Amino acid sequence: MATRAGQAKHRIYTTSFASVYPHYVVKAEKKGRTKAEVDTIIRWLTGYSKKRLETQLRKETDFETFFALAPKMNPNRALITGVVCGVRVEEVEEETMREIRYLDKLIDELAKGKAMEKILRSP
Repeated sequence: MATRAGQAKHRIYTTSFASVYPHYVVKAEKKGRTKAEVDTIIRWLTGYSKKRLETQLRKETDFETFFALAPKMNPNRALITGVVCGVRVEEVEEETMREIRYLDKLIDELAKGKAMEKILRSP
């Protein structure tokens, strides 16, 4: 598969979201956080209901499709800034990769003990 610029897509796009999800949960739980908090973050970002998130996990939807089918990406996600894997999330140009990095950043914040109100960019 190729991107608009003719470059090969990053393999994360075709990776099953369900295969990475347990890693998000383990990362959070190692730091005393919960699966429920991980789910809250994913649902806040994507607009998936609990049932629809579970369906996507069960179907082993790939990352690209997971974000493409997201019911309503949270408009406050633009407030997510910082570095993940050496990359500034707000500077990622490709839309799907930026959404993936937003999620990575939110899970990092959870694992670092940040309050949920701050993670979810509540006023």
